[in-house]
Amino acid sequence: MMTDYTGPKRHAFVGPQLSLMMFLQFFVWGAWYVSMTGWMGVQKLDGLIAWAYTVGPIAAVISPFFLGLIADRFFPTQRVLGAMHLLGGLFLLAIPSVIASIDPNTAQTFWHPYVLLLLGHMLCYMPTLGLSNTLCFHHMTDPTRQFPMVRVYGTIGWIVGGVVVGGNLKTWGLDVTWIAEGDKSPMQFYIAGAAALLLGLYSFSLPHTPPAGQGKKPTFREIIGADSLKLLSQKGYLVFVICSFLICIPLAGYYAFARNFVEYTGSTNATLSMQFGQMSEIVFMLLMPLFFKHLGVKKMLAIGMFAWVVRYGLFAGAAPDRVLMLTIMGILLHGICYDFFFVTGFIYVNRKAPKEICGQAQGFLVLITQGLGLGLGAILFGKLVGHYTTTAADGAKTMDWQMIWLVPAAFAAVVMVGFMIFFKEDKEIDRGGEQG
Repeated sequence: MMTDYTGPKRHAFVGPQLSLMMFLQFFVWGAWYVSMTGWMGVQKLDGLIAWAYTVGPIAAVISPFFLGLIADRFFPTQRVLGAMHLLGGLFLLAIPSVIASIDPNTAQTFWHPYVLLLLGHMLCYMPTLGLSNTLCFHHMTDPTRQFPMVRVYGTIGWIVGGVVVGGNLKTWGLDVTWIAEGDKSPMQFYIAGAAALLLGLYSFSLPHTPPAGQGKKPTFREIIGADSLKLLSQKGYLVFVICSFLICIPLAGYYAFARNFVEYTGSTNATLSMQFGQMSEIVFMLLMPLFFKHLGVKKMLAIGMFAWVVRYGLFAGAAPDRVLMLTIMGILLHGICYDFFFVTGFIYVNRKAPKEICGQAQGFLVLITQGLGLGLGAILFGKLVGHYTTTAADGAKTMDWQMIWLVPAAFAAVVMVGFMIFFKEDKEIDRGGEQG
């Protein structure tokens, strides 16, 4: 799967170096992001789940300012990567000891120390997603062909991170256990934090990558992607942006509550079961060029939205009788849910936006989807779960999982139908033609 990277200032080991960077980049994220709700349940921090999943979107909104004002102007990319991962790793490592030392009756609001530590980590981590891509593109001679082969190691890293913190492989029929408590253990933060420190140190050994905007004075309009807003005058693009924002609202519930639901339906290792989704993502990512050729942008985006409707429908159907197989089927749709919607969306923007504002347009899409959409979705989904949760006299909570998943399924269906009706696209762009 490795590719040969040659060209000016490139050497034979760049391909493997970038692949290892991507592996560690997403190992760090995958080793706590899904699994943390298992530990939160043990610590009786369930009331913080919605807030815990708002820190990523908040960081996604702030990171373009950091990249535009500092990272892209003053320091080599590999050094910024190293510094951010080292600092971010310290936030993760601090979580278990800090939580153990605070009053368990501390109000469970956004200002809880746990949420603030997660926010500190994500403020360091989110900019590295863009920086790692920038570093890759700088050292590739054919990014269209080479980048997917490197990026797939990121997905593999996410899977391995989930498997490691899952603690055992009994879910897959193997009698192998290394963390008895699995994802209910604070070990996940030590593992993720240690991996972040390792990646931070490793980043300093990556090929020298000068700051992209060195000597240039960025404007506020460039940083927030304001120049790309002129694309909204095109009806098709406007519909795409609106629907992308709206569809991310129900999507947020999967990242925040799916792990707990998988455990509810009978999985003995919920975090490990969730990794089936990333495995399907690898398959569909490698098959995307074929799908593009035969389906085009509109159908792929619509199929991605429909997959979310089906996924939540399967979850709702699984809830009354706790049918684990239906839940697993919903997880396996992740390759279509993610690749057909998010990856296709980035490719569509790349084809629609003129080269001089393409970076701004991509950043604006991230702000709208990963920032505002998922952020608002995390808050609203938390309220939805609270509405369909009853508390008994002894404090035991019962969640109406069927309604919790039916509501976002209906919401996603409405967005999908609206997209199909109003989205129109030039055939040459829809079928893969480049913007002239």
